[in-house]
Amino acid sequence: MGTRQLIKRLTVLINHDKQFNKHLHVNTSATIQNIIDQLELQPHPEGGYFKETYRSKGVIQADGLDPVYQGSRNYSTCIYFLLTADTFSAFHRIKQDEFWHFYDGSPIELHLISPEGEYSKVIIGRDVLQGQVPQFVVTGGYWFAANVLQGGDYALTGCTVAPGFDFADFELPERQKLLNLFPQHAQVIIALTKG
Repeated sequence: MGTRQLIKRLTVLINHDKQFNKHLHVNTSATIQNIIDQLELQPHPEGGYFKETYRSKGVIQADGLDPVYQGSRNYSTCIYFLLTADTFSAFHRIKQDEFWHFYDGSPIELHLISPEGEYSKVIIGRDVLQGQVPQFVVTGGYWFAANVLQGGDYALTGCTVAPGFDFADFELPERQKLLNLFPQHAQVIIALTKG
């Protein structure tokens, strides 16, 4: 095969690849919207989309809870949580432990900062042979944020909280607060906070 024929063949392959990627992007966008519609997800204040799927009928009375809680709490709650490549879950914290469960899509990076300022990162996904974990527990009181792993499209996860979630236990700080607390982690804080 001559040089001109090779260039012509490569041009055909490149154009085919561009059309395939364009088609793939349309299908991915449609898939994300279908998931949002089918699961009746709504925008979450921290970013991404969610729907509460479970709230226990049983309640722990205030006198049975740690003093950090004001009032009673359900035993447990659970949500669907969807992130896309163009959204992220901004740094926030809750008082309870939060269990993350991976369901579908691309892996996510879960970024954590302990109350003492120690940073760590976990990849939540299904490829356990590559070090990903399908479940992970964020310890109550830790700051945490999440994003779809670079090159991914979306991640569908679940989050279970015990004692049950209440917005009274949720803190979504301004960027500057976290920068003041943890200046050594400025790069990840700036990337995963809103204004």
